[in-house]
Amino acid sequence: MGALRIVLTVLFIIVCVVLTALVLLQEGKSAGLGAISGAAETYWGKNKGRSMEGMLVKLTKICAILFVILTVLLNLNVF
Repeated sequence: MGALRIVLTVLFIIVCVVLTALVLLQEGKSAGLGAISGAAETYWGKNKGRSMEGMLVKLTKICAILFVILTVLLNLNVF
């Protein structure tokens, strides 16, 4: 059981580093202030889910879910 705990801990550290990097790569919400004047209706505004920013948001959600699951698993004290 000790080997499984080590593997989960290493995976947890990797997820933590990736999650931190993903959050830092995203642009702030204040960058979208052009929406007041209607500039959000551009090509990139309509297809945000397929853009790089959309991909970063999806990856951040996945990493956050992995973070929570690994946190719970590591704190069960079963391993």
